[in-house]
Amino acid sequence: MKKILVAGEHSYIGTSFKNYMLDYPDEYSVDMKNTRNWHPTPEDFEGYDVVLNTAGIAHRRETAENRHLYYEVNRDLAINMAKAAKECGITQFVQLSTMSVYGMREGYITKTTNVKPTSAYGKSKAEADEAIKALADGTFLFACLRPPMVYGKGCKGNYQLLRKLVLKSPVFPAFKNQRSMIYIDNLCIFIKWVIDSKGDGIFLPQNDEYVCTSRMAELIAENSGKKILLTKFFNGLLSRMNNTPIKKIFGNLTYERFPNTLYKQYSFEESMRMTESSYSPKVVSARKIGILNRTKNNL
Repeated sequence: MKKILVAGEHSYIGTSFKNYMLDYPDEYSVDMKNTRNWHPTPEDFEGYDVVLNTAGIAHRRETAENRHLYYEVNRDLAINMAKAAKECGITQFVQLSTMSVYGMREGYITKTTNVKPTSAYGKSKAEADEAIKALADGTFLFACLRPPMVYGKGCKGNYQLLRKLVLKSPVFPAFKNQRSMIYIDNLCIFIKWVIDSKGDGIFLPQNDEYVCTSRMAELIAENSGKKILLTKFFNGLLSRMNNTPIKKIFGNLTYERFPNTLYKQYSFEESMRMTESSYSPKVVSARKIGILNRTKNNL
């Protein structure tokens, strides 16, 4: 049995991963660690094989007053955790980083794209990634995961903002764009694969398909039982607007695609049905009716 310690007891991704791994009770043991006011020591990691760090400050408005928290939690805590884990003899440290380390509102990102964060969130994560990378050697593997926007049951952040907009408005722009995103179960599948394969280096996990925001809005409405009209009326205006919120919704921001032969994923439409079924009791869960019964055959 492989023993995994997830740092970040109340994190969305950490909790989702633990719940996902319940499907493998004879192969994995997953414990959660509350990181509030935690000062990691090697003794904290005794008996574990892998550490997954999902602790961090995110999804809050950055201010001069709270900026220091990003560096204390996202950077300093992560580095201290990795140092203590290495000293204890942990063989793999999996760091949940972010697409924000690239500091891009639009563009195409590859593994060789320069890291240029523009926010305290992105900078703190990037500095942690570099410091932990320097600790890596043949016996201490460092897997740095930089997921794009994560959505799914119970998610926070931009998906909720988009959902509220769709459910309140009778119309939505029919604007073609492409964005890398990842469904939470797909991310959990990917994390499991990274652990199983003893992954080391930078990873850019994403769905099989790039996501068009208008199509996501259409599927939110469809799976919520709401009618919405997609219109091209606003497209000319949207194409000329350069403010950050508009770019986050309708801009093109994608990761380099890699051959997806290592693990299976839920399709975009399947993932949207599963996500919206958690909000709408009238929508039957795709997982319950067996459409997505693949959790034990992902690898």
